[in-house]
Amino acid sequence: MAKPRIVVLGAGLGGAIAAFEVKDALGDKAEVSVVSQGDTFHFVPSNPWVAVHWRKRGAIEVKLPPVFKARGIAFTGVGARQVVPAENHLELNDGSAVDYDYLIIATGPELAFDEIAGLGPHGGFTQSVCHVDHAEAAAAAFDRFVEAPGPIVVGAVQGASCFGPAYEFAMILDTELKRRKIRDKVPMTFVTSEPYIGHLGLDGVGDTKGLLESEMRERHIKWVTNAKVASVDAGVMHVEEIADDGSVKATHALPFAFSMMLPAFRGVAAVRGVEGLTNPRGFIVIDKHQRNPAFPNVLALGVCVAIPPTGKTPVPVGVPKTGFMIESMVTAIARNLAQIVDGQPPTHEATWNAFCLADFGDGGVAFVAQPQIPPRNVNWSASGKWIHLAKVAFEKYFLGKIKRGESEPFYERLALDVMGLRKIKG
Repeated sequence: MAKPRIVVLGAGLGGAIAAFEVKDALGDKAEVSVVSQGDTFHFVPSNPWVAVHWRKRGAIEVKLPPVFKARGIAFTGVGARQVVPAENHLELNDGSAVDYDYLIIATGPELAFDEIAGLGPHGGFTQSVCHVDHAEAAAAAFDRFVEAPGPIVVGAVQGASCFGPAYEFAMILDTELKRRKIRDKVPMTFVTSEPYIGHLGLDGVGDTKGLLESEMRERHIKWVTNAKVASVDAGVMHVEEIADDGSVKATHALPFAFSMMLPAFRGVAAVRGVEGLTNPRGFIVIDKHQRNPAFPNVLALGVCVAIPPTGKTPVPVGVPKTGFMIESMVTAIARNLAQIVDGQPPTHEATWNAFCLADFGDGGVAFVAQPQIPPRNVNWSASGKWIHLAKVAFEKYFLGKIKRGESEPFYERLALDVMGLRKIKG
């Protein structure tokens, strides 16, 4: 009898460790393969550092083919053009096809820069740190900026679901400008769709509102919340500030010489519009066992899955999928597939907790939310200079883990350690 074919679509933070953990869980009981867009893993949390030359691109990359080969996992980096779940196969960008018995979708998102005129690095006027390519472009733009300093606008647009990197980058810019002794020449404004500073798409965690507002006041960063970016021109961002009743409370024409704005996300083209598989934004619909209800042999994890917002807000705000949450989804999928291959019903569920280390270069904010969506059993946040050191250590650990092809979950142990509940072993 042929072994079941398990295909992982995507090899980012979630897809890579999913391939490792599924291989560990099933061993020789299944054939595991990975389809990725490109052959390189990038440690996305380090992109803000790349954008100010605190890291070189090569320092946060891992070439994947030898890693997967050593683990006995097949790999192709040509990418998928279309998922065809009704026929259990993927159409790849080179015209070939890959058949599967079980598919794990871990593509991450498509970045919806085109939804706002003038947004983004692709023909627009703002930068991004969502991809290392964007971070390198932002670094080049920052080099030009420091030759002729002016106003900076940083933040996240309507529909965004990833706010931590926006706060990180605003504070990192502040730190770097102080080091260059030109901070006094740079007015800074933080523009966000969140209803208040520190909401983070999670209705706050601990005192993230107080901690982040205090940081911004200390660093002389002004802010606009409930912000809808109407359009961006060269050097000017047009922002509508929305009242609780949905009306326009105020309009702002914010000048900038440098801007980094996080976009809204949507599902990638390979899955978007597949009936029964995705919601209208192209995110994968899943049940409590990470399976798609219409196609139960399709599972999904990470940023590509559909999660409802925490509550109604004047401007659309998405829910982030943090590394802690993604790691939990990976473990649930690996254990469920092991049960399914053995002819048993799946029983494992992801815990959906949130953990974040937001580095500011000279300090930072950490938070833990268990579960991610309130009410919570753990609702903890803290700030301090130690967070920068913790983020550096975590970067080194995670890149080492990818290079070694290891699947060991780590976020929970790290979260417990930063809360001072116990020390990390190993």
